[in-house]
Amino acid sequence: MDEKSTCKCNDNATKLLRRKLDLLLRTGQILMESSADTSRVRRNMMRTAAFLGLPEDKLHLYVDYYVLQAEVSDETHSFSKMQRCDKHVINFLAIQEISKLSWRAIKQDYSLDRYEAELERIAHGPQYYSQWMIAICAGFACGGFCVQFGCDWTAFFYASLAAILGNRLRMYLNKLGSNVYFNIAVATFVSTIIAWLTTFLSTPAAAQALPGWLATLLQSNTPYHPFMACALYIVPGVPLINFVNDMLDNHIETGLVRATNTLLMIAAMSFGIAVAIKVTGQDNFVKDLSMIPHNSFLSYAIAAGISGMGFATIYDTPKRLMPWIAVGAIIAVCTRNFVNLGPANGNIGLGQGLMIGSLVGSALISIINIKMVHEVHTPHQVITIPAVIPMIPGVLMYRALYGLIDMQGIVGEVTFATHNAINGSLTILVIAIGVAIPNIFFRKWIAPNRRAKLQQLIEERKARGKFVELGEIDN
Repeated sequence: MDEKSTCKCNDNATKLLRRKLDLLLRTGQILMESSADTSRVRRNMMRTAAFLGLPEDKLHLYVDYYVLQAEVSDETHSFSKMQRCDKHVINFLAIQEISKLSWRAIKQDYSLDRYEAELERIAHGPQYYSQWMIAICAGFACGGFCVQFGCDWTAFFYASLAAILGNRLRMYLNKLGSNVYFNIAVATFVSTIIAWLTTFLSTPAAAQALPGWLATLLQSNTPYHPFMACALYIVPGVPLINFVNDMLDNHIETGLVRATNTLLMIAAMSFGIAVAIKVTGQDNFVKDLSMIPHNSFLSYAIAAGISGMGFATIYDTPKRLMPWIAVGAIIAVCTRNFVNLGPANGNIGLGQGLMIGSLVGSALISIINIKMVHEVHTPHQVITIPAVIPMIPGVLMYRALYGLIDMQGIVGEVTFATHNAINGSLTILVIAIGVAIPNIFFRKWIAPNRRAKLQQLIEERKARGKFVELGEIDN
């Protein structure tokens, strides 16, 4: 072969390698921007690398919240590319489809063109749900939260209405491109104001002004409970759980970025609520309104199912998974309530407290879902996180921040804020641990089988000459 032909072959081989690195990074970018945890991003990228023929022993990945880098190198060659990750949303459909694609591409020996087309279809595919449907489902999810705090079903609808309108406003502001934290503050302010307005429907004045049947229909025995739940569509349950997962898996930097983003979201939510409190002069729901429920377990179950499916809608979860997500939320919440509540607070249960109850509830559904992922063919994260979101103590977090914002030098204010902050933080921690630890432990038994299966597919691809040999590329 003459020198000109050799140079052309080397040039083609280099272009092919760089295209493969582009596809690898694009895969990781879609996963990271869809809110996959860092370990999942790495696993899927390594599986994609096997399909692309990038040798594992020569491949080096750097996975960060904002930047991904892939390098293929040996003693004499080095090829490196980077990719920014800027548009972070929550898209469980994309996470599920990328997982399936990475296996399917290896098994069916996709061409690069076919893989790229599938990848872009996932990245740019339409959402399962319309904006109004997401807002309505998220609103009812907040109503489900309200029932968990002890409200009646009339207050459930008031909380839902306030959440629907506030969330839809936030989505509209996001579309306009204004600052996301400003949008959260405005939305929570509006939701809280609407919840305040609904309290007047339960006053004696409203009962006298309205027809008897309508006054009875609109009367709530828990008119202030919607205040606690109407803004919880903001609760960043996915980044909170991903933060703990990343920290447990030793992805410290990415975990801290997720934690900071979560804290800013909760701070913006608290600020919006605080401004609404100043306008309305109604602050009992952040100070002394009891969150201990006395509803039936049937009410808890119905509310949990509604909340689980509502939040799953926000995360663009496939519709076929909704029935199991509802069941999972019922299992998690009812288990939590049974372990948490007890005779000491006038309920049926073991009375072990919120943290122990949250740990048991989240761990139980996480263990069950280790088996269910094979039945419903979806990643563990996609069906577990929506099921445990109804247990996230968002109220405790914004009560803590409101306590700091509203300090006026009165004795006990620091204690109030600190108590809520510690209880809220520890409860979130144990929920995330309950979700993560069973999966981490069981993965030790599952991973060898998957690794052996993947290794067999890799050997088959090597035999067909599908792997990159850096020695064939002359820099």
